[in-house]
Amino acid sequence: MKKILNRVEDAAMDMVRGIAAANPDVELDARYKIIKRRDIRQDRVALVSGGGSGHEPSHAGFVGKGALTAAVAGDVFASPSTMQIYNAILQTRTEKGTLLIIKNYSGDCMNFDSAAELAEDDDIEIEKVYVNDDIAVEDSLYTIGRRGVAGTLFVHKIAGAAAEAGADLSEVKRIAEKVVANVKSIGLALTSCTVPAKGTPTFSLGEDEIEFGVGIHGEPGIERRKLRDSKELAEDMVGMLLAEMNLSESDVCAVMVNGLGGTPLMELSIQYRDVHEILSAKGIGVHKAFVGNYMTSLDMAGFSVTLLKLDAETRELLDASSGAPAMTV
Repeated sequence: MKKILNRVEDAAMDMVRGIAAANPDVELDARYKIIKRRDIRQDRVALVSGGGSGHEPSHAGFVGKGALTAAVAGDVFASPSTMQIYNAILQTRTEKGTLLIIKNYSGDCMNFDSAAELAEDDDIEIEKVYVNDDIAVEDSLYTIGRRGVAGTLFVHKIAGAAAEAGADLSEVKRIAEKVVANVKSIGLALTSCTVPAKGTPTFSLGEDEIEFGVGIHGEPGIERRKLRDSKELAEDMVGMLLAEMNLSESDVCAVMVNGLGGTPLMELSIQYRDVHEILSAKGIGVHKAFVGNYMTSLDMAGFSVTLLKLDAETRELLDASSGAPAMTV
């Protein structure tokens, strides 16, 4: 499998160096692979998130005004260590405390929780939220409970806007938890991804097969299915999401069709069109659409669909301006 790399073992480090070089509003702590804002204000809550590399632009692309204060990068598909996260908390410490936004994977939960304990020993006020938007499976190779996937973007964006507006830590956490409670995702893969250190696909699919409900590390989903056309896929995915959510006629939502890394924007746009038509036929309004790569799985072909039910508060915060490079729509 061809990859554009220098040394395989340097892939994550070279990646964060490239992100920092391309974005003058952030700086890199290379020792701990922390991407952080240059303009950290002491009168604002700090937001720290992160996870394994290979999901770009998540998480470093979500660092900026009105979004994350810092993101910590682990190795490919591996949680950042406790010390990486702890140092990110120390380096972004403010007078208003820190909110940790954690995707529900066992390694992430363990290391973020341990880092929070260390920070609390330093008298840093810490709160945490755990994102579990994937409706595909209850447990997986990486999780106990549901996985955190592309819906994490909405938590970053909306909680980040609340922090930028000056809300205190308990209020930012309340808003973040509201988003977590109202966001759901489901994905599918047309191909496996290829982890650089392995050099071969994680799993194999037939030419007419998809992995329905796949995880962002290539974890198995609900079942192998035959590939169908975009409208039929949209009907299945939106139907499952609506069955999980309290969305009805006259409600308003944000919609994300998120590429997993190897799917052309043409195909993501076709899928969004079909999702939009289904929602419109049910009388559900779309306030804002996100179509593109937001939380990928290296070079996996496939996509996920995320719905976020909005109210007046979360809609206003979603619309607030953001300086994070991956937040543009």
